[in-house]
This record gives sequence, structure tokens and C-alpha cells, in this order.
Amino acid sequence: MLLEIISPEETVYKGEVVLVQMPGTMGSFEILHNHAPLMATLEDGEVKVIDHERNKFFIPIKGGVVKVKDNKIVLLTR
Repeated sequence: MLLEIISPEETVYKGEVVLVQMPGTMGSFEILHNHAPLMATLEDGEVKVIDHERNKFFIPIKGGVVKVKDNKIVLLTR
């Protein structure tokens, strides 16, 4: 899956991932390969990312929205 995390100032992250966990407004949720299309709002917190080399890391965000479709995840944050 391709993950893009974009803020007004820069592209925070762009790369292939196997798992993304986000702080949703209604609670934390995960996106895996072939996830159903989704749009959701996000709270301040950390996005957990596991890339193709199985490296796990966290990216802080200040809320935002996320769109998931066809194994592409676009997260817009402040």
C-alpha cells in the first residue's frame, strides 16, 4: 500500500507500507492491504506505520482527515 502523509508545509511521509494505525475521532483503527474504501476524521496523536522491511515507527499528527481507496492512503494533517 502507498501511504502519503501531507501537511500544508510539506510531505511528511511517502512510501510503501503493510500496516497503518491512526487515532480516529471515534477511536484508533488500522488499515491493511485491500481495505475497503474509507474516509475518516483524525484526532491529534501518532500514526503507527509498519513498512515493507517490517520497520515500525510513529509519526505525530495534529488531527486531520484520511482517505483510503485502492491500496492508497492519503492523510492530510495540520
